[in-house]
Amino acid sequence: MAFQLKVTITPADVGRRVTVRRALPEGFRDVVGVLEAWENGVLSVRKRDGTLVEFPERVMAAAKVVPG
Repeated sequence: MAFQLKVTITPADVGRRVTVRRALPEGFRDVVGVLEAWENGVLSVRKRDGTLVEFPERVMAAAKVVPG
């Protein structure tokens, strides 16, 4: 059975808590936090420690809304 990654978030999820797996040159990296913005193909996710992580939507390998 093959495992398939899915992106199930949209710009309508701004304000919700999300987890995103990003495919970066150094490998996969995950970020969990509140999706603060998704504009012009760039997402902004605020982590629990207050750090803002910004990345282009094209690097998303998987993403979903997670409970609070």
